[in-house]
Amino acid sequence: MIRSLTRPKARNGLRMLLALPAIAAAAAVLAACSSSGTSSTGGGGSTSTSSPAAATAGSLKTATIGGATVLTNANGFTLYSFAPDTSTKSNCNGACAQNWPPVKGPATASGVKGTFGTIKRSDGSTQATFDGHPLYTFVGDTAPGQAKGNGLNAAGGLWHEITTSGSAAPVSTSSAGGGGY
Repeated sequence: MIRSLTRPKARNGLRMLLALPAIAAAAAVLAACSSSGTSSTGGGGSTSTSSPAAATAGSLKTATIGGATVLTNANGFTLYSFAPDTSTKSNCNGACAQNWPPVKGPATASGVKGTFGTIKRSDGSTQATFDGHPLYTFVGDTAPGQAKGNGLNAAGGLWHEITTSGSAAPVSTSSAGGGGY
């Protein structure tokens, strides 16, 4: 009788131990999605971000990631372009802009050949551009030097890291993962 009473407890304990990694993984994903600190303000509807990956007006840098020299924000996070954008309009708003925070403009990068500019977003804010591409960071990049957003087909189009030549970098299998935002 004692034996039969301890087995269900042992199975429940085992189930709990097996569930812990799944719970921890779910919490990590939730934290990554909410860590952008994105909030909308009333009236103007502007979006602000406070994640380390978020880029603000000012100086950008370059880094070599996966063999390509790419633009990064001042914190070393990769900058991306969105294929459906035009040189005068961002097509990434709402939930898209929460996962792909626009780089606030204007911006510059010392020693980088190319044209920096700005566009007005639908919410009235100013977004930095490079060679006609509106610039974004990606909340899936959790540390400098990552390019998890490169090659993703998300939010209605393809995302590419911005190389210093202004063209899309080739997609490598090591950087093409990272979540389907």
